[in-house]
Amino acid sequence: MPHDGHEHTHSHDTPGEIDWKHNGVRVIPGDQLDTNTAQTQGMNRAAAINLARVGAQKIWAGTVHIHANAKTGAHHHGALESVIYIVKGHARMRWGEKLEYVAEAKAGDFIFVPPYVPHQEINASTDETLECVLVRSDNEAVVVNLDIEPVEKPESVLWVDPIHKAV
Repeated sequence: MPHDGHEHTHSHDTPGEIDWKHNGVRVIPGDQLDTNTAQTQGMNRAAAINLARVGAQKIWAGTVHIHANAKTGAHHHGALESVIYIVKGHARMRWGEKLEYVAEAKAGDFIFVPPYVPHQEINASTDETLECVLVRSDNEAVVVNLDIEPVEKPESVLWVDPIHKAV
């Protein structure tokens, strides 16, 4: 038994040899993310890892950029659990039936969002883009945009990503 106390097996459902060259590690260059994913007002999401791109069965990962002083619309992610890692900037999260609860996070912090929690992401900086990495517990992006009167009103932001350049 391994040192971690868990039994490890290496059996595969696929008969015969696995083609590890085509079914092994995949590198997704940061400038080749897919912006054709579910969106919410005030943020730009881009998928790196999902079923369509790499065959992921149980996970979705990508990035989100929220422009300076921007606030997203209220939304939730259905039955999915979400992890947000703050790469750069300062985030304010609001959540609850009326988005009445608030917490802040900075670069290096992780945020956990349980299933069905109504929430709103806010860039607390007036001059710096909030850059985050997202990971969700399923292979497809689920976003349910909500019609909640938020405490902090969403603001329109420019869509800027590798395909849509700032003017």
